[in-house]
Amino acid sequence: MTETATKTRSKSEALYERARAVIPGGVNSPARAMKAVESDPLFIARADGAYLFDVDGGEYIDYVGSWGPMILGHRHPRVLAAIESELRNGTSYGAPCRLEVEMAELVGKLVPSMEMVRMVNSGTEATMSALRLARAYTGKKRLIKFDGCYHGHGDSFLVKAGSGLATLGISSSPGVPEEFSSLTVSIPYNDVDALNEAFEKHDDIAAVIFEPVVGNAGVILPEQKFLKALRELTEANKALLICDEVMTGFRVALGGAQQMYDIKPDLTCLGKIIGAGLPVGAYGGKKEIMERVAPSGDVYQAGTLSGNPLAMAAGLAQLQALREKPPYEKLTKITDKLAEKISEAASSARGPKVTINHVCGMISVFLTDEKVVDFDSAAKSDTTLFGKLWRALLEEGVYWPPSQFEAAFPSTMHSDKEIDATAKAFEAAFKSLS
Repeated sequence: MTETATKTRSKSEALYERARAVIPGGVNSPARAMKAVESDPLFIARADGAYLFDVDGGEYIDYVGSWGPMILGHRHPRVLAAIESELRNGTSYGAPCRLEVEMAELVGKLVPSMEMVRMVNSGTEATMSALRLARAYTGKKRLIKFDGCYHGHGDSFLVKAGSGLATLGISSSPGVPEEFSSLTVSIPYNDVDALNEAFEKHDDIAAVIFEPVVGNAGVILPEQKFLKALRELTEANKALLICDEVMTGFRVALGGAQQMYDIKPDLTCLGKIIGAGLPVGAYGGKKEIMERVAPSGDVYQAGTLSGNPLAMAAGLAQLQALREKPPYEKLTKITDKLAEKISEAASSARGPKVTINHVCGMISVFLTDEKVVDFDSAAKSDTTLFGKLWRALLEEGVYWPPSQFEAAFPSTMHSDKEIDATAKAFEAAFKSLS
């Protein structure tokens, strides 16, 4: 347990009671509810580096990282300085500003497939807008996605979705008209045969959207033959390939997963890191496609706060830091060591069988002894046991994502000290389970 971790959570409990009276479920996003791990949510007072501090004074090594954007840790000095400097000029203009131009230019340099970029306010906005654009550009209407992948809460994406839906054990949502769901084909990730069959069955596929590294069913890595088939089949059938890099963009590599795996998508969706923790998203791609977006073209999409100066300042500061001194070799070593130490802890404690999937800056511990290559194999994990593991880790001062079906995000601020402490916490947690 970290030095200032505490088992007293009376202030969090009181805030949660107040929240449930005025906020559905007491939280503003289901992933925070912690029902899957049979816990009430912690209310966080502040964060610093690799740590979170709750309202009761508890200190935790943080592996949620605001669900991905904190690649350089919390309260990075350069990001804070950029926000403070821009704040003196105002908070929002409802008009163009220099920073959004600089952001689009920098994103285009780092991700060459994004010849033009449109800023939005969230990953959900990015994916919804990219799908509308793909349907307009191709003149088709059907979408292919993959089981357990989550692309935001747009109606077309809530079919066999991951993230909060997988955590809650549901595959879609009431309120999504059947007409929308019928236009979405969801198939297993990494399954080339299923992808071929979907194109053979449907001649109206506008786009295939995919996570190049799945993060919303836990971490699942792509197979090279699957990535090859995605590009070949979309091109052959005149469908667009949409690469959802909301999680992986600038986290697994400076140019995202498409740089790491040599993927050449038509459209890319970004979020998380390009706001350094402030609400932001973006979509972009080939110029001939993006020029269909209003006011250049006829595909309407708008956002009053898109390109917000504070979000642009924060995101630019983080991207510039990543570009000037790429941390990916260091972050890979951190993630590799974390995976190795957790595996050793499971063996030493003679605890449950685990499968650990990881890539630079992303890691998942599945409570199963089977290889995890798609959502069906991920779903074989013991979720009840995971809840017990999560609660034991929290008592040891480790704040792990509260779902078997979410990625954990180490940062560059996770030093040997934090990794060793995390390994000890896992060993103690595994022992408590056995």
